Amino acid sequence: VEENLKNPNSSYYLGKTYENKLDFKTENPDEERYARLTDYKDRYYSYLYTALYLKQIETSWKKAGFTISEKIGVLATLYNIGFTKSVPKENPSIGGAKIDIGTTSYSFGGLADEFYKSGELLQTFPRN
Repeated sequence: VEENLKNPNSSYYLGKTYENKLDFKTENPDEERYARLTDYKDRYYSYLYTALYLKQIETSWKKAGFTISEKIGVLATLYNIGFTKSVPKENPSIGGAKIDIGTTSYSFGGLADEFYKSGELLQTFPRN
């Protein structure tokens, strides 16, 4: 995520506006990154990294001619499986890690898709 913010040649590049969103304040980026992502009292960076990752994936697919911004299950799947498995194509599949809940098996992306479509949190997070 960090590298793609700075690399204009990356298909995941979001533009100059985003280049410095994750700049480090210390001389030890590994330690600072770890602290950012494991601070259970402040989830800011956990959310920011996730949002930037999803925006980078969306951007890459859009540049390749495929819009996935409304395909929640696909976005969740790509979040789960990572950059290296993100291959823009016309009919992407929903999948990812298997999650067993009771006697039912779901995929990571499938469960995210079902939850989104359920409207369970619409009062808290209204859709535009």
